[in-house]
Amino acid sequence: MQATIKADRGLFSYPKYWAHCYGSAPFLPMSRAEMDELGWDSCDIILVTGDAYVDHPSFGMAIIGRLLEAHGYRVGIIAQPDWQNKNDFMKLGKPN
Repeated sequence: MQATIKADRGLFSYPKYWAHCYGSAPFLPMSRAEMDELGWDSCDIILVTGDAYVDHPSFGMAIIGRLLEAHGYRVGIIAQPDWQNKNDFMKLGKPN
């Protein structure tokens, strides 16, 4: 008996995520109010940074956030949270 090996499916042959059809957001939200403005009920990924956040390619979080968004994820940013209080870390809600 001879075993046959099936070729793996191409990495980029999978369908796009559902959020891909909505296009990119004009800004990555940093508060619940900004999420509501975009019509989002939750974020898929929340990035936390100790630096200030500016949506410009010279800032690392902007590059990472926009890259994830280009792959169809809804990305939120928490910049400079108060590390002694959990409220800042909870302001965007629980990610998916």
